[in-house]
Amino acid sequence: MNWITNYVRPTINSLFSRREVPENLWTKCPECGTMLFHRELADNLNVCTNCDHHMAISARERLVSIFDGGVFVEVAVPEPVADPLHFRDQKKYTDRIKEARKKTGEKDAMLVAEGEMGRTPVVVAVQDFSFMGGSMSMYVGNAIVAAAERAIALGRPLILFSAAGGARMQEGILGLMQMPRTTIAVQMLKEAGLPYVVVLTHPTTGGVTASYAMLGDVQIAEPNALIGFAGARVIEQTIGEKLPEGFQRAEYLLDHGMLDRVTKRTDLKDELTTILRMLMGLEAPIKGDLPAPEIVAEAVEEAPKETPAKDAK
Repeated sequence: MNWITNYVRPTINSLFSRREVPENLWTKCPECGTMLFHRELADNLNVCTNCDHHMAISARERLVSIFDGGVFVEVAVPEPVADPLHFRDQKKYTDRIKEARKKTGEKDAMLVAEGEMGRTPVVVAVQDFSFMGGSMSMYVGNAIVAAAERAIALGRPLILFSAAGGARMQEGILGLMQMPRTTIAVQMLKEAGLPYVVVLTHPTTGGVTASYAMLGDVQIAEPNALIGFAGARVIEQTIGEKLPEGFQRAEYLLDHGMLDRVTKRTDLKDELTTILRMLMGLEAPIKGDLPAPEIVAEAVEEAPKETPAKDAK
């Protein structure tokens, strides 16, 4: 046995070999190209610290960022019939659902939760674009109905974050029927006198835009979010004209009266809290608490008692 070959050389190689660098430590901003450290990016809610470009954020991360302390309780959503049309294209619809669930860890394209946001009790529904493009399915319809019913039962406002490419084609007319269903759910909130606020995120298109995403009492969007019904190319081919720059972007829609606000993701929680408390007739939100005064035992001393003077002899 050659000890130089078997021991010395491997030891030297291990000392001077290049250490493996974990993957996903850095993310390149698709807008400005800046390399962003993953912790810095997460702390800024996936918003580029250089150019303020808003990158994708998962539905669960969205809930954590909205609720106080990241604490919330999920609202149960009734399970619809699985693959009622027995749809198949290149893959079975059931297989696509399994893949999406494995990829995202979620049941479907919408999460519903309840909790407090800026000490204001709310119900929040969040659409997850990473789950089959956030497509509107029977499950999504059930989720919005469940969110509305829960909000009415608790007397709380409902906030909905939209992100979708439209109705889910694998469910055909059953997916499209969620448009009137969700519209009725929104009407139930209005009849109960409860605020319904929509935050449109990138992208929000198709049947989602034609239904619950544009029915809010207040319409807010994240910067540069794509919002529309049909695609820009289809519109250009239909009308035979060149569309203006920035068409279907949040800022363009704000200028033309389709939105009330365009708000950065990092400012959304404070803005939503202020708006909802105004609509609910509550006091102004509390931005922070003063620390409780420290009680130091040594600082509280009893006054020295006077000793009686001794009688003079």
